[in-house]
Amino acid sequence: MALAATPRVPDEPLRVLRALWQSGHAAYLVGGGIRDELLGRIPTDWDVATDARPERLLQLFPEGRYENRFGTVTINKVETTTFRRDHVYGDHRRPDSVTFTDDFGEDLRRRDFTVNAIGWGRPGDADSAPQPDWVDPTGGIADLRAGTLRAVGEPAKRFDEDSLRLLRAARLAAQLGFEIEPATKTAMVESAHLVGWLSSERVGGEMRRMIATDPPSTAFRILADTNLLAGVLPELWAQRGVAQDKIEGHDLLDHSLATLDAAAVLESFDLTLRLAALLHDIGKPATQADGRFIGHDEVGARQGAELLARLAFPAHQVERVRRLIHHHMFSYQANWTDAALRRFVRRVGRDLVDELLRLRQADNLGSGWPADAGALDELRRRLAAELAAGPPLTLAELAVNGDDLQAELAIKPGPWIGGLLDRLLDSVVTDPSRNSRTLLLADARSWLADFLPAPPDR
Repeated sequence: MALAATPRVPDEPLRVLRALWQSGHAAYLVGGGIRDELLGRIPTDWDVATDARPERLLQLFPEGRYENRFGTVTINKVETTTFRRDHVYGDHRRPDSVTFTDDFGEDLRRRDFTVNAIGWGRPGDADSAPQPDWVDPTGGIADLRAGTLRAVGEPAKRFDEDSLRLLRAARLAAQLGFEIEPATKTAMVESAHLVGWLSSERVGGEMRRMIATDPPSTAFRILADTNLLAGVLPELWAQRGVAQDKIEGHDLLDHSLATLDAAAVLESFDLTLRLAALLHDIGKPATQADGRFIGHDEVGARQGAELLARLAFPAHQVERVRRLIHHHMFSYQANWTDAALRRFVRRVGRDLVDELLRLRQADNLGSGWPADAGALDELRRRLAAELAAGPPLTLAELAVNGDDLQAELAIKPGPWIGGLLDRLLDSVVTDPSRNSRTLLLADARSWLADFLPAPPDR
């Protein structure tokens, strides 16, 4: 890897660096931004480390925000942190106290992984300071060249300081396509119990990043290989060893991860589909009996929603994943009538049909079958044609509503309205031509007695 004398740095972090240098302060680019720049990846953020204390940073950058106790001032999205030294981490997540140092090498040697412990910059003193250069006291550049993820110093100590680093190791290795160095991986296994200190929100944040990597199964396999999966995603850990009559040698966890990878290929940017693919069979261990998994779709929908809610995923995404899991066991037959197709869409939801078919394709591929096994291609064509005709499939699309029924039938509001509207909708799903006000009101009059156990109060 040939290092450029000057990395490609956006205007804002470069402005922060230059202002610090001109004020006599040491300042260096550090962290993931400089790592990704060296790898030829597009950095998503840039961090600066400096010997300037937070109070001095606020003097130099009045627009900065200092809202923590860890020495980080945010300057127009550039996190600028005073050089720090090692501390005691009582909760295995945050240092009990923070002390600063003027030694940039000391600051780098307290970081998590060698590939994140590389800096580019220079000391202060604008009149005599050298040109900016690379600083690499832990061998991070060599590890970048080798594709190795290695903890800085003693791996067990790094993980004991901050147990989130255990998950970050799995995620970074997957993101970068790196191998975890053996001593670091051994320490991950030995430190797996420390994930019990992590909040569900922290676990969820890393899971979001893992699910977005390609291929997304890599990070979850690392979690399984290091026993971390048992502590952070026990529902997936329970799939290990559950037999599947699909791809030879694959257990249920293998199938779920293969389905996840297939979903990522089918629809690269649909993270909701990836989540549903990973969790679609989460209900199988709880329903296993005599080699069958009766009701695993319903159980799995509940368990998947509970898992994602626990990990603080957005409520709208949780609900969509729940619905996908709940409906993923449909079985199309060529003899389905057009009315059966419409009932299928009504049951699933018009908004979910395309994604549900992609989930089934991913499930097929994860089972070692062709993507369109089960006549999915035919089902897709028929559904497209049917939906293009615009049939009424929801109560909002009926030609009458609850107010119409009350007025025309001259009876008081009650639970009968919902039941009668549902029956009317069933009738127009079966025969869309019946969606007229006259026909529906006539049907409502003839069916009203079925919904009123006593004569109506007129």
